[in-house]
Amino acid sequence: MISSPSPSSLHSLFEAQHRASRARAEVPLALRRERLLKIRALLEQHGAALAQAVQADFGVRSPQLTEIADLFVLRTLLAGALKNLARWMKPVRVRTPLYLQPARAFMQRQPLGVVGVISPWNYPVQLALGPVITALAAGNRVMLKPSELTPQTSALLAELIARSFASDELCVVQGDGDVAAAFASLPFDHLFFTGSTAVGRKVAAAAAANLTPTTLELGGKSPCIIDASCDLDQAALKIAHGKLLNAGQTCIAPDYVLLPAGRETEFADAFERAVAKLFPRIEGNPDYAAIINPRQHQRLQALLDDARNGSAQVQVVNPGAGHAAAASGSRQMPPVLVFHPAPDSRLLNEEIFGPILPVLAYRSLDEAIALVNARSRPLALYWFGTDAAARHKVLERTVSGGVTVNDTLMHIAHPQLPFGGVGDSGWGAYHGEAGFLRLTHQKPVLLQSKWARGDLFYPPYGRRFDQVMGLLKRII
Repeated sequence: MISSPSPSSLHSLFEAQHRASRARAEVPLALRRERLLKIRALLEQHGAALAQAVQADFGVRSPQLTEIADLFVLRTLLAGALKNLARWMKPVRVRTPLYLQPARAFMQRQPLGVVGVISPWNYPVQLALGPVITALAAGNRVMLKPSELTPQTSALLAELIARSFASDELCVVQGDGDVAAAFASLPFDHLFFTGSTAVGRKVAAAAAANLTPTTLELGGKSPCIIDASCDLDQAALKIAHGKLLNAGQTCIAPDYVLLPAGRETEFADAFERAVAKLFPRIEGNPDYAAIINPRQHQRLQALLDDARNGSAQVQVVNPGAGHAAAASGSRQMPPVLVFHPAPDSRLLNEEIFGPILPVLAYRSLDEAIALVNARSRPLALYWFGTDAAARHKVLERTVSGGVTVNDTLMHIAHPQLPFGGVGDSGWGAYHGEAGFLRLTHQKPVLLQSKWARGDLFYPPYGRRFDQVMGLLKRII
């Protein structure tokens, strides 16, 4: 456990892991499983304490939310890795073309070495340990830099990991933005970052100086397309759940809704009913998370002020208002619908990351698709409806990190579906075998046979060479 390390101590920590990774390039199945089982024991024994630390960092965030959104996701990742690790590690035979036979070929799967992980504050356990689990399964050593915005969670993670792991296997580095910048500048074998697109650009630039490959899990503006064929009440409930989980502080939360023109009032009414069903009250409700800190709360209020100044229709949804007094300094921000915001508004040009939901009207499916494609490619896309042809059209003509049809968020819960972005929403994916391979070097190996006739291609070139090449041109 390293708290606010100096540059020299940070380099020393990295060098220890680097030396250990080079001294033992191949990491056997038994050791990988042992490391994963330590993480599982940590979650089983200290899950409740971690949930309490998250609650303390947010002010209001129920342990049940941390259980389902952080701990359960990690348990599924661990279960999948432990079940499939032996198969994932096996060399993969590759078919050898006729002109190279009787040689044989395979791909040997090896650890990269030392993986750096920089994790965010919104799901501070899942998004810290998820990449760690993937990296350990792939046989790597890991340095983790958790967010300074959730200090109690980060400190507890550091303490628990230090109890179970040697620092040259897995360690936690705590500190502020300066420490994060120094961390990103270390010459890792791979650097894994989850956070905003703006910070992701800086991380990628720092890694590029060392030719360090990266996986960037960013965010962006994930659209939710409501087709004319959908049941609006069912859609509104699922959209409200996806948008308001963790008070909208979710990278794949619906960022804006595209709605058939003329159904705005119908959607507003359905959304209000859905919110009231999920959260009979906002203020004082332990199930409704607070905004992480005053700075983020002020940013969200500024987004709303900008929308109002642009003549958008702002509708606050606050069931139970007046029935429970808000605590002093409460950051439990009620959900807000914003209809028809101006195209140049901040709401339509910045990732919202809070319980504000812009609603845009469209007159044809082609127009809705054009609105999505006019923006950077999103981390997630959601579509609601029963028209299979319309669904196919949306899937074929849009590109996003992932998709859930007739629900929100659920694609991230599938342990065998890769999770990641595309373009401005990131690159690279993890979860399941895709994550294992992302943090694994697949080394190509060709085993030459003593019967090989490679000499047929050696100089001096002449008639025999021409005959051999003529034959190969006919058979390949």
